[in-house]
Amino acid sequence: MTNVYNLLIYTADLHLQVAQFFSKKLRLFVQGRKKTFSIISETLTCEECTIWFHCASLGEYEQGVPVMEALKKKYPDYKLVVSFFSPSGYEVKKNNKLADVTVYLPMDTKSNARKFIKAINPVYAFFVKYEVWPNYLFELEKQQIPAALVSGVFREDQAYFKIYGGLMRKALKTFDHLYVQNIASEILLKSIDFKDITVSGDTRFDRVSHQIEMNNDLSFMETFKQDRLCIVCGSTWPEDDAILIAYINQSPINVTFVIAPHKIDNSNIKALLDKIKKPAVRYSQMTDESLAQAALLIVDTVGLLTKIYSYADIAYVGGGMGTDGLHNILEPATFGVPVVIGKNFDRFPEAERLQSLAGLFSVSSSEECTTIMTKLADDRHFRSKTGMICEHWINSNTGATNTIVSRIVL
Repeated sequence: MTNVYNLLIYTADLHLQVAQFFSKKLRLFVQGRKKTFSIISETLTCEECTIWFHCASLGEYEQGVPVMEALKKKYPDYKLVVSFFSPSGYEVKKNNKLADVTVYLPMDTKSNARKFIKAINPVYAFFVKYEVWPNYLFELEKQQIPAALVSGVFREDQAYFKIYGGLMRKALKTFDHLYVQNIASEILLKSIDFKDITVSGDTRFDRVSHQIEMNNDLSFMETFKQDRLCIVCGSTWPEDDAILIAYINQSPINVTFVIAPHKIDNSNIKALLDKIKKPAVRYSQMTDESLAQAALLIVDTVGLLTKIYSYADIAYVGGGMGTDGLHNILEPATFGVPVVIGKNFDRFPEAERLQSLAGLFSVSSSEECTTIMTKLADDRHFRSKTGMICEHWINSNTGATNTIVSRIVL
């Protein structure tokens, strides 16, 4: 099975070399990996020891941040290396100030694993949530370098629990410890004879809870919102926008909207604006006058959404109407903001839990979206009660970082 896996990795790599010429994202994926070892050699010396965190993309990075920060404080003499699989994570966070080195993870071949681990010289490796790369994990085990999975989530449909999943189970067993988000994951792992498991919870709760303590002031949001109700629609895809348009167009004059698209694509933004009947302005073109007169603000930049949520009275979190995956519902919830999402969230236990507590509402159509938005906007008591549920839920689920870091000894 290992030989088959390695052949698939080599085949995928060859296909990517060709496919990059037809996709900007794949070009970043391929070309970015060519710089990995030069970035490492320019930043680290052979004698320096590191703590290594690997994240698939931006969401996993955010989950890893609280643990990274705590370990840097606990062990300041070690450099921090962060690797990404996806361009959507690396390209946004390649200049982050937390890590000493941020790179793309080379493809999971035996030679790359040996070369990469030798180059960064880790004393401990952390893989976040779903990331399990067999050759890297086998090489860490071979060199007796401990590794842990952070904020892991497991489901019955994953390869580990299938008859054909022998290689992935073997790779998973190389972890010294598995820190999982929920009891369901622990039960599944125990069913295939895993023992070194701790139900630590989700480190993202620690991450977002700290946001309250930060300076979230944005002068343009003050100018835009004024004393009006504000609905923030974060990380939306066209499928999300489609069910929001009807309510936006018929909403009362005292309701404003912020839409922060997941992909800042001029053609998509133009298509959206063509369907909006309210006065609208783009962040990149705003003035104080246009902001004050607008009912809709399109945020065509990155890095502001978390702070913008602090101005929200209601939040719609995108990704759930399509198949790309629900985005982070914890960011608005930490500010005590009621959350509305699309219909596809069965692989997101945090959304299922918040829905069961009545802090989150799922909609599957434009009509359903209009109904719940209208109720939340019109009924201040209902909106306040729902927001309090969200805030309490966040505060009740912090502590995963301390659980993990207290067990790590370097």
